[in-house]
Amino acid sequence: MCLRFCHDAGRNRPAQDSNTLGHIPRRGLRPDGSNDRWDARGEANRLFKLLGELGRGFLPPTWGGAGPFFLAGAAILAVWGLSGFYRVQPDEQGVELLFGAYVQSTEPGLHYWLPSPIGSVIRPKVTLTNQVVIGFRAGPERVQNVPDESLILTGDQNIADIHTVVQWRINNGADYLFNLRNPEGTIKIAAESALREAVGSRPLTAVMTNERDDVAEQVSGLLQGMLDSYGAGVTILDVRLQKADPPGEVLDAFNDVQRAKQDADRFSNEAQAYRNQIVPAARGDAARAVQAAAGEKEKLIREAEGQALRFTAFYNTYAANRGITARRLYLETMEDVLKRSTVIIVDKNGPGVVPYLPLRPAGTTRAAKPVAPAAAPEDKGAP
Repeated sequence: MCLRFCHDAGRNRPAQDSNTLGHIPRRGLRPDGSNDRWDARGEANRLFKLLGELGRGFLPPTWGGAGPFFLAGAAILAVWGLSGFYRVQPDEQGVELLFGAYVQSTEPGLHYWLPSPIGSVIRPKVTLTNQVVIGFRAGPERVQNVPDESLILTGDQNIADIHTVVQWRINNGADYLFNLRNPEGTIKIAAESALREAVGSRPLTAVMTNERDDVAEQVSGLLQGMLDSYGAGVTILDVRLQKADPPGEVLDAFNDVQRAKQDADRFSNEAQAYRNQIVPAARGDAARAVQAAAGEKEKLIREAEGQALRFTAFYNTYAANRGITARRLYLETMEDVLKRSTVIIVDKNGPGVVPYLPLRPAGTTRAAKPVAPAAAPEDKGAP
């Protein structure tokens, strides 16, 4: 009814009122200036007539009073069309959808796409580092353990209490949004599966000590392979094992066992070090004794051979000239005997050695025994 009234009013309006079309009365006053309040319907009708007069110059004459609605629709359509411009920030990736179906991905910058409800754009953060925790929950005051996630069976049939942090990042926004229903939950389940596989192939002590980094590296590789097979559009940045201990109920007993093993290893190492010190020294002493004995043996053999050769030489000389050899031996013997005598008197005019009676010096009690003269052997072989 209101539309029809506005159309009739615009068509039957007198020409002399054209100078007063732009006049809109103040709120609460009639057009004639009276102070009586007028209803809202009359004010709305007058406003529509004004819009019709303004739009009549832009529309064909046959459109009549439909001008205000056309302008309003055109303005709404223009605003709707301009709403299709969107900006992708440097840390985002644009994902354009047409009636909810994926069309393409856009890089950072200003782009245009069909506005809603025909088209829509999702802009996930592709440079943001996200993380998933397994085995614990970080509270404001303390860390709460989650046994269903943290307790893992090791390769030697022990149980390990492990806390793990997995950091990941989106590398393909479309795959991340549409290939997985719950991407974060899927990443967590896949990471827990990879962690149990890696820990289950190693003994507890290895997981706790020297192979912790190897476990984290294996989990990262297994997890990335699973997510790539799902088409998750996610890159695994880092896997960290923040804690790898036995369960709290047996921690004290396990520590006692580990300390005993460490003491046993220490004693074994000390014994091995002492052995490495003593055995080489003993072997060196033995080798030195063997070498000394071999040297002494060689020395005695050479001396015996030398004496034998000397005796042989003497014998050969004696056999060649027995008299000269006998006299030489006599002289050598006498030289050896007489050089130990204190006083020796030889009378060159006499028969030989003169007997000597030694007198006891003052202050002595015994006298030296006289040396009996020795007769020189007869040299029968002399020429």
